[in-house]
Amino acid sequence: MSKVRQIFTSMPERYIAGKVKASKSYYFSVGDQKWSVTLHPDRCEATEGKSGDADVVLKADPKLFERMVLERKMPGPIDIARGKIKTNDPGALQELMSCFRMP
Repeated sequence: MSKVRQIFTSMPERYIAGKVKASKSYYFSVGDQKWSVTLHPDRCEATEGKSGDADVVLKADPKLFERMVLERKMPGPIDIARGKIKTNDPGALQELMSCFRMP
């Protein structure tokens, strides 16, 4: 199993309930992995593929994504300029990272 897949499949058990007040949906395109994640006040759902319209979209290079999740490294301007990461809401990504215990 790839590290990216492990990250997504472990999200529900690592989620810190109560970190969000209202549901928010995310769509991730990480290399060839596509995942939808919905945070609810009491739980997290992670499903493979795209399910509906997402509030936040993230497209990222797999290695950069792994560093973001496993090392809490935020992407820099060079990563953005080189197209290693694209998102419609950078602030929501920061919020997302605070909702999970480190793997």
